[in-house]
Amino acid sequence: MAAGMIAETPFATIAECIRRHALDRPAALALADDATSLSYAELDALMDRVAAALQRDGLASGEAIALCATPSVAQAVVFLGALRAGVVVAPLAPGSTPASLERMLADAQARKLFVDAGTAGDFASVELPMTRLDADLDGWLAPPGLAPRSVDIQPDSPFNIIYSSGTTGEPKGIVQPHGMRWAHVRRGVPYGYGPGAVTLLATPLYSNTTLVVFFPSLAFGAQVVLMPKFDALGYLQLAERVRATHTMLVPVQYQRLMAHERFDDVDLSAFRMKFCTSAPFSAALKADVLKRWPGGLVEFYGMTEGGGTCLLEAHVHPDKLHTVGRPAPGTDMRLIDENGCELPSGATGEVVGHSPGMMVGYHRRPEATREAEWLDATGKRFIRTGDVGRFDADGFLILLDRRKDMIISGGFNIYPSDLEAQLREHPAVADAAVVGVPSAQWGETPVAFVVRREAHVDAPEALRDWLNARVGKTQRLAALHLVDELPRSAIGKVLKRELRERHTLLARRD
Repeated sequence: MAAGMIAETPFATIAECIRRHALDRPAALALADDATSLSYAELDALMDRVAAALQRDGLASGEAIALCATPSVAQAVVFLGALRAGVVVAPLAPGSTPASLERMLADAQARKLFVDAGTAGDFASVELPMTRLDADLDGWLAPPGLAPRSVDIQPDSPFNIIYSSGTTGEPKGIVQPHGMRWAHVRRGVPYGYGPGAVTLLATPLYSNTTLVVFFPSLAFGAQVVLMPKFDALGYLQLAERVRATHTMLVPVQYQRLMAHERFDDVDLSAFRMKFCTSAPFSAALKADVLKRWPGGLVEFYGMTEGGGTCLLEAHVHPDKLHTVGRPAPGTDMRLIDENGCELPSGATGEVVGHSPGMMVGYHRRPEATREAEWLDATGKRFIRTGDVGRFDADGFLILLDRRKDMIISGGFNIYPSDLEAQLREHPAVADAAVVGVPSAQWGETPVAFVVRREAHVDAPEALRDWLNARVGKTQRLAALHLVDELPRSAIGKVLKRELRERHTLLARRD
């Protein structure tokens, strides 16, 4: 669909948009990976075959399938075809433990599973119809030309179940409706998607990070190029070759790309817009991207659960790089205190938000859903972010930290992000993360993990003393550990639970 039509359409489905492009521009490229490419006509026909095959296998609208695979055209085709049949998709993360994958399968109540060569072994004990995307898909598909039965899809119909990263516990299934995905599409109207655009994606299709750009790209008629596994030089070369115009990357990917010795030699002049989300994006890194990488830069701040979304159009507001932007159109964002009371303008508190894009709830977890919600005095439903922040005088949101990561030491609140930012100012520090650990004296106390820059040999005690001389007494580090790299999820979030466990092990050895 054209941008103007999308802007004027209160609700449509992604599958309808692809069908329209297949009719209007059948030969235009829609999807590509390192081995396969599909036109819009070919994609539309394959989606029909997937939808018809799922219906043949007895799956009804509203029932679920699971996908666990490396990003590929085949994975995308099954995802999109299932949506045409009204079937809910649960994309699972390769690399999760087999036990965790089995629990997610059971929680999603998946009727069928799609895997590839790299993930099939993780489901050896699963008694569920399984199709290999890289070996069995052609034989499983319905015959060419067989149209699926039409289904009625409403804005509140479930679209997918996204499982949270599980950095703080067992992943929860976040049920996103079709209306939420359509809100993401309409949000893309100003960003130059459309015929002739090429979106390069190097993050996995099980992540909402990827999907908030993947679906709008196809809805507007762009080509999507999937990179199965990110590496900096490979990304730069591919971006130059396909003349990429759009991309979604997480901060650690931007960091590695900007630091690559070949970055300034690669032609990235085709870029119109770059996006970022999922993890803290430093102002210095944003400034470097603006200076050296053509095209605009937009940071999305929000939750997979939906609710409040902030947008920072960094190329428009270079003086606001320390923020995550202002609430998106149609978004109502507020701050609340620890008792759930709304706070006045200028105060610091937990960020909550309401928008057209909100989850139905956590799958089969009504209590967890209620815990994630906040209702104002009129009963209006908001999603709690768990982030602590404040709005500046211009309405831009400044994040301080995750509420659950905030350290309470001797009754004082300590924000790890403040200490991390200070540590990164030291010339020997390439990256840093601060966590709270139990303390008999203070309740909790901060501990740092630091990645040292090459050629620097500063001892951990010297780095700790340097920081402690620059912060308040209550903020001083109890310990500082040197590590080769910080543990991160596939979308770049630091796994602080792993760091706390690592500190416990190191303390026992001492």
